[in-house]
Amino acid sequence: MSIFPRISLKPEVTEHLKGVFLNKEVLDAVGHQEAERRFHKLLTCLSHPPSYTCVRASTHLASLEEIRLKLGEELKKMCGSSAEEVSLQILPHPRIPDVLLLPVDGPRPVKQLSSEVVVGAQCGNAVLRGAHVFAPGIVASPKYMKAGDVVSVFSDLEGKCTRGATSFQGKRVFVGNGVAEMGRSSIFCTDEPAKGIGVRMIEPLYQSPSFDGVLPNLVFLQNLPSVVAGHVLGPRPGERILDMCAAPGGKTCHIAAVMGDQGEVVALDRIRNKIDRIRQNAQMLHLRSIRAYCFNSTQAVSSDPAHVTEGPPFPPESFDRVLLDAPCSGLGQRPNMASTWSLKEICSYQPLQRKLFHAAVRLLKKGGVLVYSTCTVTLAENEEQVAWALDTFPCLTLQPQEPHIGAEGMLGAGLSPEQLRLLQRFSPELIWDQTETTAPLPCRADRDTIGFFIAKFLKN
Repeated sequence: MSIFPRISLKPEVTEHLKGVFLNKEVLDAVGHQEAERRFHKLLTCLSHPPSYTCVRASTHLASLEEIRLKLGEELKKMCGSSAEEVSLQILPHPRIPDVLLLPVDGPRPVKQLSSEVVVGAQCGNAVLRGAHVFAPGIVASPKYMKAGDVVSVFSDLEGKCTRGATSFQGKRVFVGNGVAEMGRSSIFCTDEPAKGIGVRMIEPLYQSPSFDGVLPNLVFLQNLPSVVAGHVLGPRPGERILDMCAAPGGKTCHIAAVMGDQGEVVALDRIRNKIDRIRQNAQMLHLRSIRAYCFNSTQAVSSDPAHVTEGPPFPPESFDRVLLDAPCSGLGQRPNMASTWSLKEICSYQPLQRKLFHAAVRLLKKGGVLVYSTCTVTLAENEEQVAWALDTFPCLTLQPQEPHIGAEGMLGAGLSPEQLRLLQRFSPELIWDQTETTAPLPCRADRDTIGFFIAKFLKN
């Protein structure tokens, strides 16, 4: 159900995306009216959260059913309802063996209050996915707000609210009601930045459980297409696998778990504290096969054939499988009510993705598998990259994906129908109307996702 305005983008970005989704190949296939309808649906569904929460279960530590029951017990403590009632609402995915789905209740009829707190757009997005409001996300609050006050929370769509303001009448949307955990002075009038929960949500517009500290070694919040990408890679025990852009580490840990922690998973990322986080997650999940390094993956191929060290750079053809979950414009993320990025920023990722592609192909063994994925909806970062890769690297061929639960690739990059069928594009706009029906959750879940793209290649 549409209750928020379409995602707020700079006009130049909207026009660019419209040109992408109304390209000649698409218009020839479905006609102008249908193409335009899909584009406007995309802009609408991006500002709304999916109708479920996806949890990846640590099935290398316990069975899916054990984890489902334990999660039900934990949610019962949080919600105060019966364990049976909660656990019935936790459903296994019919085709993915380590995924649990929890329905999101929303939008709910929540009454707005006179006392208002304004949060940044990113914070507002997190609230719509079940989070409480953390103090750094608060940009405005009532002049005399104290701990215990009940307040309405609004998201500042355009980032125009002045930090420390007492009110804001700009472009904003209501995301629910909560109880202030700290007073105004504790948020804005301190030498050190405020930490911890600033507003505990009690009546969110979209009700889904907060997973903060819930079974941290058994459940991991991860978007469904991201889990699919790990399975499409198809890691096997004993293999050496590279995750080129590994932060925050969800896919790295997933790969190691699917391998039964037998083999080696090398995780690279350029940011030191993100590497520390990957190591912490691996330790918490009892995964010993992960080796994480702070390194720029575009430089991960050693130019010296005699160079042999444990860490990067690596000799060519060092890995059985490579996951390139590339840095991207992120335009598939949901919910996302506003983006302040310029067209130049949106279009800046293609060259970096190609540099990473060059390194990935060189590091992959002959007969090895490369999976390329993004969380964006543009052609330039998805199907056009596939067309470029097939042209640039004659050794690469597209492969069928398993599981394949998304739609096929999008027209517009000159790929053949056979090639498009081998690609997997998660396109929530295609069924945006149908997600509002009473269809069973596992049926809705495969399509009511973030926007995401997966391509699988074999190096011949």
